[in-house]
Amino acid sequence: MSNPSVPQVHDSIRSLQPYKSGKPIEAVRREFNIDSEIIKLASNENPLGASSKVVRVLNEYQAFNYYPDSSGYILKQAIANKYRLNQEQLTLGNGSDNLINLLAQAYLPAQSHAIVCQYGFLPYKIAALGVEAKVTAVASINWCCNLQGMVSAIDDMTRMIMIANPNNPTGTWLTHDAIAQFMQQVPSRIIVLLDEAYLEYIEDDPLYHNSLALLKQYRNLVVLRTFSKIYGLAGLRVGYSISDPEIADYLNRIRLPFNVSTPALLAATEALSDNQHVLASKQQNQQGMAILKDFCGSVGLSYIPSAANFLTIDFQGKAGLICQQLLKQGIIVRSLHPYRMSNHLRISIGTNAQLQRLTDCLIKLI
Repeated sequence: MSNPSVPQVHDSIRSLQPYKSGKPIEAVRREFNIDSEIIKLASNENPLGASSKVVRVLNEYQAFNYYPDSSGYILKQAIANKYRLNQEQLTLGNGSDNLINLLAQAYLPAQSHAIVCQYGFLPYKIAALGVEAKVTAVASINWCCNLQGMVSAIDDMTRMIMIANPNNPTGTWLTHDAIAQFMQQVPSRIIVLLDEAYLEYIEDDPLYHNSLALLKQYRNLVVLRTFSKIYGLAGLRVGYSISDPEIADYLNRIRLPFNVSTPALLAATEALSDNQHVLASKQQNQQGMAILKDFCGSVGLSYIPSAANFLTIDFQGKAGLICQQLLKQGIIVRSLHPYRMSNHLRISIGTNAQLQRLTDCLIKLI
């Protein structure tokens, strides 16, 4: 019996473009036949790597034949103790992007409406379209999320608003007062997803919001956090959401039972306790950010002020060419063409030596 066609996927999936992550080191090595060290400054990873505590616990772990603890009890307990939460408020994910998809699956019925920022993290839109929701991208103001514009975009079908703070890929951020005023205007039927992947780089700023305080007042607020950035565990994939216990209960019902591996659970628990590594990572980020900003000032390049671990720089029409030329030199940076920011490159903050090599190359290209 002939079978001339495959089953048809629904229209919203057919129109999606897959998310393109930063080029892997080995892919660049193969493509350009590079034998020397390759520097990756494309994916906002911690250049110091993981904590020594994490490395030690992973080296000692050998029980790979056993399934993980599906509840993630030990990690949840560590998070709850650190932030004075109840474990019932927590949902663990295979990275925070797993949780974005779970929220879309749980709270965005087909033909409902989601609102995102014009320059918001692309997986927000992908998650919404993937469940056949409609998406409105609200125009930004000075590269920053336009909260009042988001309020104005709410309609009867709106069920979710997705915001990153600080934002990726621009690095812009919102104050506590701005978020608090915004939450007052959002109907309680709408989930507000507040993605704090870069929280640790700015949490000491007195103007930065305390989302955990807002959680006590607004049951429709869901905060996402990750171990991929300052904790240096991007390759292990572990994030978590903090929410009202009822929301967490529903997310845990649809979460696959072993979505976070045992090594990831152990590593994240150790990483959370290593305050010295977090402090060292912050200090390196501050030094590297200063190096990159000073370079931009010296050569007349403008950039978007950033509260995260990257700087988005305007290369005035040369971004694509410079990105390719840097690849040939073994330096990977992030093209923002998918965000329609074709003049810009997003450059992660590396070590001082990595940034010196980058700027030495850039000075010959701009």
